[in-house]
Amino acid sequence: MDLDRHDFQLDDLVKRIQENDNRLIALQVPEGLKMQALEMMDQIESETSAKVVLAADPCYGACDLVHDKMKMMGVELVAHMGHSQMNIDSGMPTQFIDVTYDGDPELEPVLPYLQSHREMARSRLNSSANQNMSEEEAQEVFLDAVGRSAPLTDTKLGLVASIQHLHKLPEFQDRLEKAGFEVTVPLGGARLTFPGQVLGCNYSGDDDSIGHYLFLGSGDFHPIGLVLHTGKPLSMLDPYTGDASEMSLQRIERILRQRFGLIVSSQEATRFGILIGEKPGQMRRTLALRMKRLLEKHGKTGYLLALEHVGPDLIDFYPVDAFVNTACPRIAIDDAVRYSKPMITPFELEVALGEKKWETGYQFDEIP
Repeated sequence: MDLDRHDFQLDDLVKRIQENDNRLIALQVPEGLKMQALEMMDQIESETSAKVVLAADPCYGACDLVHDKMKMMGVELVAHMGHSQMNIDSGMPTQFIDVTYDGDPELEPVLPYLQSHREMARSRLNSSANQNMSEEEAQEVFLDAVGRSAPLTDTKLGLVASIQHLHKLPEFQDRLEKAGFEVTVPLGGARLTFPGQVLGCNYSGDDDSIGHYLFLGSGDFHPIGLVLHTGKPLSMLDPYTGDASEMSLQRIERILRQRFGLIVSSQEATRFGILIGEKPGQMRRTLALRMKRLLEKHGKTGYLLALEHVGPDLIDFYPVDAFVNTACPRIAIDDAVRYSKPMITPFELEVALGEKKWETGYQFDEIP
């Protein structure tokens, strides 16, 4: 990742600090940009009268805002770098600062994947799901990596990106349409600030007219969530390297088989730890309480455990049989192998208890 090609857009922040005569501010940056943090702190302190404290704990998104601790420290303003504002309030004055990258990858390497995925969508367009399934057939639908049971009304290409590359979407939409694709840039819900934006916990822009996706960005974090949520083929184009690839359907199927195994192993559990996230954008107390009542309905016990950070060393020692995660949805998906006991999502608990059926297909846990 060439950090010199990123625009950290500090001018508005400096102006706000000067206008408000802030004396102590906090800088919060995502993990991939922390190596640039000291340089940014130097620039802010050289251009203002403020001192800067780096909120050095891990930061995984705009849901992961610093709040009461910084207020206790006397911080007057939080500068949150590299994420867009969500529909949450941390209780602290916070300025969200876009970070953009000027990479411009060639379109040609990804075209074969897009063409193949469009054909997959076309072949599914008029198919209908079998409503009279055996238990074994229903479980196969649950494990269907390409979501053949998901309804489609069209085969449009959904164009999405991580926030650093959203400014490139209009140009890429034009290039893709010239290459013969019907392209739509999805508009999501309140948690998403910009058209075409995807988050690790929210893919609300999906609709039945989208048959496949192109993700402009790096890494597998967003693509895995998007495929699990939509059940649709996804191509990837990396602006940093120019490399094109697809989210392997075999990889998604491995994840779904892992989820299947955790659900089955949770069916005999009687004592559950229900995790509640303390971070402002992850606190789903109502959902956690609903899971507790659901467990009680089935003669099982649920213990509510509130944490700011979730990790094996913080919860594995509790004498429960399994955990239900209502904090960041990605904890159960990305980190399941780190825990000695099954870590399942609320939907997966409902399947384990028989409240939801296998044949509905996999439902990705989202924060709306």
